[in-house]
Amino acid sequence: MTVVTPKFGMGASVLRREDQAFLKGLGRYTDDIQPAGLLHGYVLRSPVAKASFTIGSTEAAKAAPGVHLVLTGADLAHLGKLKSGVMQRQPDGTKAPTRDIPVLCRDRVNYVGDAVAFVVADSRALAQDAAELIEVDYEGEDAASGTATALDEGTPLVWPELGSNRAFSYHIGDKAKTAAAFARAAHVTRIEFINNRLVCNYMEPRSAIGEWSTQENRFVLTTGSQGVHSMQYILADVFKIKKNQLRVITPDVGGGFGPKSFVYREHPLVLEAAKRLGRPVKWAGDRTEHFLTDAQGRDNVVTAEMAMDKDGRFLGMRVDLLANIGAYISQYGPFIPYIGVTMSTGVYDIQALDVSVTGLYTNTCPVDAYRGAGRPEAAFLLEKLVDACAHDLSLPVEEIRRRNFIRPQQFPYRTQTDRLYDTGEFAGHMDRAIEQAEWQAFPERLAQSKAAGKIRGIGMATYIEACAFPGSEPAFVELNGDGTVTLKIGTQTNGQG
Repeated sequence: MTVVTPKFGMGASVLRREDQAFLKGLGRYTDDIQPAGLLHGYVLRSPVAKASFTIGSTEAAKAAPGVHLVLTGADLAHLGKLKSGVMQRQPDGTKAPTRDIPVLCRDRVNYVGDAVAFVVADSRALAQDAAELIEVDYEGEDAASGTATALDEGTPLVWPELGSNRAFSYHIGDKAKTAAAFARAAHVTRIEFINNRLVCNYMEPRSAIGEWSTQENRFVLTTGSQGVHSMQYILADVFKIKKNQLRVITPDVGGGFGPKSFVYREHPLVLEAAKRLGRPVKWAGDRTEHFLTDAQGRDNVVTAEMAMDKDGRFLGMRVDLLANIGAYISQYGPFIPYIGVTMSTGVYDIQALDVSVTGLYTNTCPVDAYRGAGRPEAAFLLEKLVDACAHDLSLPVEEIRRRNFIRPQQFPYRTQTDRLYDTGEFAGHMDRAIEQAEWQAFPERLAQSKAAGKIRGIGMATYIEACAFPGSEPAFVELNGDGTVTLKIGTQTNGQG
């Protein structure tokens, strides 16, 4: 193999330096770390989606072999909740009422996997055995589980005091302008579909180690994360301490994809337990807990319409999106559908847009950012609608796109969601893809596959991606006496390997 020395400079390709350790199994993940005196935690979770509950007794669990601590919601009244900093405003400009995540539930659970108690013991197995001795009396209730039916009359309310399962709603675009576009349209295409809920399945399940230093009056949290600085900020708020009283360390991360960006209940639990016991405490989740409790993705019910003239040129677009956010407001949950719909017109010249988004509470695991954080959902919505338009007008899918791409002479181009595009040659990109995919020869390949009893398909999609957000890490440069420079940065692995 020939190795080419990369050029030095901004934007130059750089050979990865970390691969050898991962390929040899020499990565160092949170669960590999074993501080002296380490104890292990286990979270007792709700087996039902919605219930009031009482804890009868924890004495048997406390007396179980190897147990050092049992915590319930009543023991954590001094801790704050896990809050979202991006709650959307209502159409009237007021901030929607939020329902933040308690570290441990006190008298109600709202989804299967909701946290009820935390047990710390000499081993995870002993902690789990003891947790099963805790007496919990659940009074189960009917739950709201479906996105499409969350607002229907008779659907149980996740938070009865709110009077509705509507968490928030907002609008983007110009209703009147869009209505006028639809009124003069020669054709209107309408689609309805579900963008299904999914679970991110990274190789390394979440884990966390909490430590407390009496001498330094400081917590230390070690956990696989996608952003130590945001975690430090949120956890400092939970404990009502200054940020410099908490250090967050992230070793190697075995997959992130969004859901490891967030603060979860286990983070304050291991820290609180470590402070009470004066020993390090580890929680390591298994794959079942991962499916029940890690922030999930998407779960949208979408209705979309496109107004077109007689030649298939787009005049206006309407979207009504129901976004399931789960039982609580997760860290960035309300922001995900918003950032998606800001990209909803994609690479097309659409001069009128009317988008309504409604966030819905249901008795399900909270939903948050996952792989693209709303933008893949927007691209799928738009491209599915464009394909349906082509079908309705009996146009080739590439031709309807060509007629509606933003043209090079239109740049810089500002979309109906106030996104500014600086450059683009979308028709040229499509032509290159058509050539490389041998698109025109597909019917021949299809006939060959059918003759062999096989199924073959081909599809086309285009998208445009927003620029990344600026990083949150600090950087410090020191000029040393010997003429060398020391650079300290907060950049970290995010789980890409």
